[in-house]
Amino acid sequence: MASVRDWVGARATIGTVFVAAVLSVAIGILNISSPVAGGVLAPYIPEAVRITAGFTGTLTGFLLLASVFGLRRRYRAAWYSTAVLLPVTAAQGLIQSPERAAPLVGLSLISLALLVFNYKAFDRDLDLTATQLSALLAIAGAQTYTTAGAWALREQFNGIDTLFDAFYFGVVTGSTVGYGDIYPQTAIARLFGISALLITVATFAVALGVLLTPAIEARLTKALGRMTESQLDILENHVLVLGYGELTEPILEELGDRARVVIVTPDEARAKRLTDRGYDVVTDDPSDEEALQRTRVDAARSVVVATNNDAEDALAILTARQLNPDIHIVASATQRENERKLRRAGANTVISPAALGGHFLAESAVGGSGLETIEERLLDEQPTDPTEDETVQTNGAGEAGDPGPDGQN
Repeated sequence: MASVRDWVGARATIGTVFVAAVLSVAIGILNISSPVAGGVLAPYIPEAVRITAGFTGTLTGFLLLASVFGLRRRYRAAWYSTAVLLPVTAAQGLIQSPERAAPLVGLSLISLALLVFNYKAFDRDLDLTATQLSALLAIAGAQTYTTAGAWALREQFNGIDTLFDAFYFGVVTGSTVGYGDIYPQTAIARLFGISALLITVATFAVALGVLLTPAIEARLTKALGRMTESQLDILENHVLVLGYGELTEPILEELGDRARVVIVTPDEARAKRLTDRGYDVVTDDPSDEEALQRTRVDAARSVVVATNNDAEDALAILTARQLNPDIHIVASATQRENERKLRRAGANTVISPAALGGHFLAESAVGGSGLETIEERLLDEQPTDPTEDETVQTNGAGEAGDPGPDGQN
């Protein structure tokens, strides 16, 4: 069942901004192809402004889509750009057509409120690689060169009367569109056109490579059974399953659609099989701090540790508890004598399936009745969210951990 956090969290913010961006593009295109009178604001808005708002609204929508990709990676720069673009989008919608833009305006305001509410969730600095910086600088430099050169040689070109015409010439040259409305008339202008063509096309090719590389890497990581960095960045309110053991399959079946599950296992072959079945998997050491930080243990709702190695489980519990002191950790003890050790490592709840199964079998062997009914009731009972009733679970964990008269659990 969806919690309040699911409705107002970072993922909800990204989703509403994405829908607002798509609406902005669609309404802009619709108003360009089928303009309207402008509604009640028509007497106050010049027709040229309204027409301009049409295609700029579409452009703003595409810029918002670019910001969505930044929000998915939790970049603070994307938060600022979205905070600026959302009011602009709403204003453009009102200028174009208040009737058509009513959903866009409302959704933009809702998205802006969610964006402000989740300010702390988008806290990553935009760390551009040297290749990305080079590509951006190359594009800016090439466009500056082409615009300045075309403006300086405007007398030798047909169709360049303003600085905007010169910039337009640079864009259509770099994109190899070449409409033919602006063309050189002298040898010097043609030589400049050749140099502009070579420089701008080369910079666009570099930029395209920079954009395609992350997409190719994402496909490779999925093929190898790993989550991409963008998927990891938006994780919240999920259940972390550290390691893979005999109990992992029943745990995954019981959780089902009740919570999003992320599995951390060092076995690449098993990770690939789990990914093919639709599970979110990170191929890494479940006791490694970096692995748990990447899987956002700080934003998880709980951690499950249930492999067949109690020593490795204890290390994973210690790491998770160190990174998130408030996380609820559930562990399985392969050997009963390790239950208290796992609790001391930081687990809130420790269950020994072997001891529990042995108790049931022994009771049944000496004539105990009703044990199958108890088992059915336990299996049919829905698990509760540890964040909803922390006091009850804390008391339960304390009772389970109290030593008996003989000093054993």
